[in-house]
Amino acid sequence: MNADALRTLVLIVTIAALSPIVSDLARRYTRLPGVVVEIVLGIVIGPHVLGWAHLDDVLDVLAEMGLVFLIFLAGFEIEPQRVKGRPLQLAVTGWLISLALGIGVATVLHALDVTSGVRFVAIALTTTAIGTLLPILGDAGVLPTRLGTYVLAGGAMGELGPIVAISVALTSDHPARTVGVLVLFGVLVAVVAWVATRPALPRTIDLIGRTLHSSGQLGVRISVLLCVLLVWLAQRFDLDVLLGAFAAGMVARLFLVNHSAGPNVEVAPSVEVGLHAQREHHQEVQQRLEALGFGFFIPLFFVVSGVRFDLAALGHATALVKLPMFVALFLVVRGLPALLYRKDLPRLDMISLGLLQSAALPLLVVITGVGVATGQMRPDNAAAMVGAGLLSVVVLPIVGLAVHQRAADAAQSIDHR
Repeated sequence: MNADALRTLVLIVTIAALSPIVSDLARRYTRLPGVVVEIVLGIVIGPHVLGWAHLDDVLDVLAEMGLVFLIFLAGFEIEPQRVKGRPLQLAVTGWLISLALGIGVATVLHALDVTSGVRFVAIALTTTAIGTLLPILGDAGVLPTRLGTYVLAGGAMGELGPIVAISVALTSDHPARTVGVLVLFGVLVAVVAWVATRPALPRTIDLIGRTLHSSGQLGVRISVLLCVLLVWLAQRFDLDVLLGAFAAGMVARLFLVNHSAGPNVEVAPSVEVGLHAQREHHQEVQQRLEALGFGFFIPLFFVVSGVRFDLAALGHATALVKLPMFVALFLVVRGLPALLYRKDLPRLDMISLGLLQSAALPLLVVITGVGVATGQMRPDNAAAMVGAGLLSVVVLPIVGLAVHQRAADAAQSIDHR
């Protein structure tokens, strides 16, 4: 790493450290996600403002690992037992409706010469920033609620669906062949998941527990191994590496839950204390993985994304006009499918769900970046879409949570009567 790149790394980790401080200072006025602070400050140190940042191959690789960790942790957050059944069914149906709406909207925009690259615009409109939403919803106490379950399921599809679509429609010239390869990759992932959920040996459980507080960190290392392995397999299959990262997160969770002592294990009283600690293995490993990802790799990805952001393209009059247009389209494409939940959620919570799952950002950065690099998307459209994503993750969660609070207050008022 050369001197300029090392200085840039110092700037990046400085921004990463400042991000939670700035977000906390802004709490009395608004819920400002740290990702927004990181991207905006990345723009400030980038070539279009101060010109302090200079990227090299090492920083590019670290940034890509940040994106991989973000998607890996998004997959890790999915609790199959919680979202299975109706939440998952509605989430899949809702995303397919979003895809149909996205294709229709993108086709019309292309016909009007507003945008180019129908596939890129259509898939970008179907994304949900679940990784950005989770800490916001957790702080607001929404995740344990019924609304939280539906947001989690819908957000998971808003990540997984576009990732699969990227592999099939954006990064391959032979979609039919890619679908076959995708099925084969799914079979391999299922085999890895089956192996991961085999009955755990007591010695393995004990070793994971003992190394949690030592330099061994076996649980963390196995999780990282699964992540890198499935990312490598996806790359070897000519699929998008993010598909491997998301699948790895789900498999790692299954492995860690399976390799913690279950709550129904019958044990002698003398070892109950030890087994109680073992039951928390997967939670402790998750905390360490989040520390590794959110402590370094993920903020690095967002700051580098800010450095790469084409601020000059956003400065064009057409891009500024398109920015609110894309926010409105996020609401149409991802918000309207919330009507499917009218029998499952109160009206206000249904509106809140539509607002929350319309927030988009991380995959927007990826999709627009690929679109510009391949000449399939104009820089002004890419800048407007990312700018709209920044606006969506700031404004829509605030409005969505306010609507949910009104629903909670109304329910509480009825109970008191």
